[in-house]
Amino acid sequence: MARYVMAIDATRCVNCKACIVACQQRNGVPYSLTRNWVRETPAPDSPTGLRYQPGACMHCDKPSCVEACPTGATYKAGDGSVVVDHDRCIGCGGCVAACPYNARFLNPHTGTADKCDYCRDAGVPGQPPACVQVCPMNCRIFGNADDPQDPVSAVLAANVNVHVVPSSRDTRPTLTYLGATTPTDWPGEVRMPEGLAAMAIVSKGVKWLGGLALFGVAGVFVEHLFCPGLAEDTHGDKGEQA
Repeated sequence: MARYVMAIDATRCVNCKACIVACQQRNGVPYSLTRNWVRETPAPDSPTGLRYQPGACMHCDKPSCVEACPTGATYKAGDGSVVVDHDRCIGCGGCVAACPYNARFLNPHTGTADKCDYCRDAGVPGQPPACVQVCPMNCRIFGNADDPQDPVSAVLAANVNVHVVPSSRDTRPTLTYLGATTPTDWPGEVRMPEGLAAMAIVSKGVKWLGGLALFGVAGVFVEHLFCPGLAEDTHGDKGEQA
């Protein structure tokens, strides 16, 4: 299976914000909220006096948001992206608090968690997200990192790979900055809601017990199917003893 990643050459960004607008329009994101962003930092040596850093969900390999979700609505997909199943999301906000990149929000229209998902509902696996398609400076490169012929593999191999990692926990982000980027110290703390984390553990336990109960029911079914006489004798003996 393909492993999709995004690489960003922040030195090419001119802060046109086309990526932000395209994402909002493509995914129906409320105007006051964004799935992606362009961070500004002072840079005296720059003609504009600022340095720009495009960003979005880091699609971590060890995502704290997945750990914080009590229902399994947030998960790491096989293609490398971190996704929200809106049918399972209860809007508790645990994943929003747990993300150190502030890359998530509760969508007031849907009542569920929202974030960059590489525009995966486009129906074409591997199709570049809206932000990549509209960038006039080609800052963002998207593709299959497991395909040596893919352009994203070429730029990753040709450049120093920089990842923005929280100081409190290595979430192993897969979004990669090429060459260099600043700042790299902006992620916040991983705030894992204790109650929700406990709910996630309980949820796993309930699933295990449910599977055990199902196994027991299956055993009774097999007994009646292949040994009907034995089942009747057993129940009959119990009746006589009573």
